[in-house]
This record gives sequence, structure tokens and C-alpha cells, in this order.
Amino acid sequence: MPIIVNLDVMMAKRKMSLNELSEKVDITLSNLSILKTGKAKAVRFSTLEAICKALDCQPGDILEFVEE
Repeated sequence: MPIIVNLDVMMAKRKMSLNELSEKVDITLSNLSILKTGKAKAVRFSTLEAICKALDCQPGDILEFVEE
């Protein structure tokens, strides 16, 4: 898949656990885990916005396009 999810990288930079991010963003651990592992088929802009606010980052810090 040419879209890479770098959520784990941003979480590590901010020293934030999956549980902590889940609470701040109000997303279930399972859904956040699916997103983190790159298995999600779609992401709502509202979810992306909440994650960016919680991690103090830009969408481009989390999502990356890689040519196959």
C-alpha cells in the first residue's frame, strides 16, 4: 500500500502510549491499533484532526505517500 501510517513514530516522539492517545482522542484501542498498523481502509478527517491536536503535529507527519 503506497500510504504509510507513521502514527507509532509520532507517538514515540511525543512519548505517548496507545492508551493515552485513545483516551485523548476518544477512539477505541482496537480502532487506533488498526490505524497504527496501517490496516485501516479509511480515516475520517475529524479523527485525523483529533489525533493531530493530541500529538501536536500535522497530517503529513502521520500519513506518508510512498511510490510503489
